Amino acid sequence: MLNTSKFFLAALAFYSCLLFSCKSVPEPIIDMEADVSDFGLIDQNGDFHTLYYYTDAKAIVLYVQGNDCPFVREGIKDIKSVRKDFEDKDITFLMINSNVDDTRESIAVEAKEYDIDFPILKDKAQLVAEALQLHRTAEAIVLEPGTWDILYRGPVNSKTQNYLADALNAQLRGEVLAENYIKGKGTAINLVSDPSGYSSISYEKDIAPLLIEKCMVCHVEGGIAPWQMKNHETVLGWSAMMRQVLQTKRMPPYHADPNYGEFSHDLSLSTSELQTLVHWIDAGAKKDGNSDPLAKYQAIAPEWDMGVPDLVFELDEESVPADGIIDYRYQEHDINIDEDIWATGFQILPGNREVLHHVLVSVIYPDGFIEPIDRRSPWIDGLLAAWAPGGITEVFPENTGRAIPKGSRLHFQMHYTTNGKAQKDKSTVGIYYTNQKPANEYLMVGAYNTNIKIPPGDKRYENKAKYLFENDATLYALFPHMHFRGKAMKFTALYPDGKKEVLLNVPNYSFNWQRGYLFEEPLTIPARTVLYVDAVFDNSSQNTFNPAPEKTVYWGDFSFDEMLIGFLSFEYHYDASEDLSMK
Repeated sequence: MLNTSKFFLAALAFYSCLLFSCKSVPEPIIDMEADVSDFGLIDQNGDFHTLYYYTDAKAIVLYVQGNDCPFVREGIKDIKSVRKDFEDKDITFLMINSNVDDTRESIAVEAKEYDIDFPILKDKAQLVAEALQLHRTAEAIVLEPGTWDILYRGPVNSKTQNYLADALNAQLRGEVLAENYIKGKGTAINLVSDPSGYSSISYEKDIAPLLIEKCMVCHVEGGIAPWQMKNHETVLGWSAMMRQVLQTKRMPPYHADPNYGEFSHDLSLSTSELQTLVHWIDAGAKKDGNSDPLAKYQAIAPEWDMGVPDLVFELDEESVPADGIIDYRYQEHDINIDEDIWATGFQILPGNREVLHHVLVSVIYPDGFIEPIDRRSPWIDGLLAAWAPGGITEVFPENTGRAIPKGSRLHFQMHYTTNGKAQKDKSTVGIYYTNQKPANEYLMVGAYNTNIKIPPGDKRYENKAKYLFENDATLYALFPHMHFRGKAMKFTALYPDGKKEVLLNVPNYSFNWQRGYLFEEPLTIPARTVLYVDAVFDNSSQNTFNPAPEKTVYWGDFSFDEMLIGFLSFEYHYDASEDLSMK
């Protein structure tokens, strides 16, 4: 029996959509000669895509999707049919959604309900819509990888002509379409930004404070960034590059998916901040007023945030070449203590921020020492501290600590990056401690999987690890770790009641910017919770960081090997009868 109410609502939505799309918005003038710049967006499944990644395709189809649009819903079967006809022709199909009101969650619901199995990239800031001049849904755009020319723009088909298929066949034959723009009938996209207002964005009041807060951790004299934001003039000179790395999400170097969790020391830009910065650049990156906050800004010199630490280790000087890939450097140092102690915090002062990428500090325990709990891998034994650009002094939770028994040594792992000039580094590590046994140990352990075998050229090799919380715990931080083939990592908790929760998703993992993610509010984890770590690796030549896409890759310590580790920082809660004393 026909559901008349549902039919009426569907018909009303269709004709309202048709009326709005055809009469309410003037048809824009489309520049078909404009090259398409690269961009990076997350799809409805939490996967990250950059447009220029698909240079190995013979053509790229972008289809403009919108929730509740009858034209899109009716066109799904048509674009699926085209995809099937060209499934062996190396054509990449993507969808993009720039509607203000459509969230990734609602897009995922729409995709499931209408069987849309394409990646739907969410353009939340509408910067891609502005660049591509997107004004209506249900429009297909065919791009030529490499030149990034627009080969065709318009509907998938009509009653009498298969426009998209014709455009793809012409591209495969090396022919040029006589008519490459066809006006479509999709729903109008509401672009919220008004270009006339871009020139009113203030460098002094809007831009400089944003750059100081989010960028000048690294873009200062002696920082790891390749240039310094000394003043407006230097920013103006780099503004085109800034726009590019903002669009592709290379900068700021913070890669947590905003849809999951809230983390402290978040360097990411909000949607409005991203729009403000890009629109200021688009308006000419002009300076207003006589004051330049960047020129007045003084980076804080390295110092001990909590006073001089109880233990201070000056590392041996390391020489860093001008170029090339540098494997990890290692040092070991004695700890001159005559009693067992518990670390309560640490600070790492990088000697040369221009080249020092990260530092890991581990405790080498004396023979016969039985660790308090939960050390199961020789590789992660005694992990004490870590630092990467943007890292801060870490103070362990109250009444917790990490064991450093008498007779231990410290093991230091350093990773350096080159910047075209030979450099030296002499870093310092400070440890705060107590000799009073804490109530609980503050653990840093890893969910890991050494069974890695990544085939040559594999674009999406998936593997996983897991960790079982045997006691009730408080989880403070997560730290993904892979090497050059690392593409993405997701942490998902499976609670004893069967509920699943994504705690952290890093869809755009970068070996060059490894970060720990400290929860704004620590999470309560019940005993018997399993934390799954799902990792994705890209061993193809499309991965620009891949040193050898022709090789099978296995687990190993060197950067050209691979690792799959999800580090966890947490505190177990024990019964009063359990003994945490050192033995």
